[in-house]
Amino acid sequence: MGKDSGSQVRGELRAAGLRFGIVVSRFNSFITDRLLSGALDALERAGADPKHITVVRVPGSFEIPLAAKKMGESKRYDAIVTIGCILRGETAHFQYVATEATRGVQLAQLDTGVPMILCILTCDTLEQAIERAGLKSGNKGYEAGLAAVEMATLARKLASQLPAAGRRKGR
Repeated sequence: MGKDSGSQVRGELRAAGLRFGIVVSRFNSFITDRLLSGALDALERAGADPKHITVVRVPGSFEIPLAAKKMGESKRYDAIVTIGCILRGETAHFQYVATEATRGVQLAQLDTGVPMILCILTCDTLEQAIERAGLKSGNKGYEAGLAAVEMATLARKLASQLPAAGRRKGR
């Protein structure tokens, strides 16, 4: 964007003073534990206090949205990372769980106004999941942790600007 493209508001990668929630599925824990480690590493490297990070474990990816929504409704968190791993099987179950877990996290985010980062891997094979959990393609959990910091700081900036915009005549 050029100089004349208007003002820009961006999040920052500074987590000091922010509080984070992480909802992680126990199902496929050999993958989700790696993603969790990556998310925690990213948050701490960005300056988050480990005492300000709450990890909630749920049975599977289908249960993630409810826990994330409850955390968001508490207003104790600036952002929430949702971590799961759904592997394609021989039935349609994969599609149902993947679709509804994704939709549920999106609805929880919109309902609560708390940024929720989707780190629910949907992979055709175990090898793909392993690659995305830190071996070949980087760690998607780490990327989600950074996205949580960026969205938390962006949400704060936008919240501080909205009251002024809401007072404009005719709105």
